Amino acid sequence: MKAFPQIHSTTILCVRRDGKVAIGGDGQVTVGETVMKANANKVRTLRGGKILAGFAGAAADAFTLFEKFEEKLERYPSNLPRAAVELAKDWRSDRVLRRLEALLVVADKEHGFVVSGSGELIEPDDGVLAIGSGGSFALAAARALLSSTKLSPPEIVQRALEIAAEICVYTNTNITVLEL
Repeated sequence: MKAFPQIHSTTILCVRRDGKVAIGGDGQVTVGETVMKANANKVRTLRGGKILAGFAGAAADAFTLFEKFEEKLERYPSNLPRAAVELAKDWRSDRVLRRLEALLVVADKEHGFVVSGSGELIEPDDGVLAIGSGGSFALAAARALLSSTKLSPPEIVQRALEIAAEICVYTNTNITVLEL
C-alpha cells in the first residue's frame, strides 16, 4: 500500500495579555514538499465570538474536531475548561477520533488550552500557546515580545507569526488574527 505524503497545516499562536486574548494562524497548507494553498484560514470564533480556536495538522481532521468541540461547548456552554477536558477524554478513548492527526488551540478571556489526541490538555502558565511546524518559533518570538514590549496581543501574534514565517518553511506570512 502506497503511503500518502503528510499534510502540514500550520502555524497557530495564541497570546493573552491585560485581559485580552488573540489567536492567529498562517495560511499555508503543504502536502509533502509542495505548497498546495497559501491563504487557508485556520482560526475561527466559536460560541458567538466568545471563544477562539485554531488548528494545526490535517484540515479534515481539524474540522471533525471543531464539530466535536462545539458539541462539548453546547453541553458545557460557560465552561471552556470542562468542554476541553471532555473533548480530550473522548479524543483519547474513541477509536475513530484517536486516529485524527491535528492539534487544537482553544481560548476564551480566562483560559487557553492545547488539546491533542493523546489526551494532552495543556494550559500554559504565561498565556502563550503555539502549535504546528512553526509553533516553537512563534512561541519563542511571542514570549520575547511579551517581555520586552508593550504590544497588544493581536500585534504580538502578528509579529511573532511573521518571525516564524522567516524561519519555518511550512509557515507563510498570509496571517489571520482574531481577538476577544
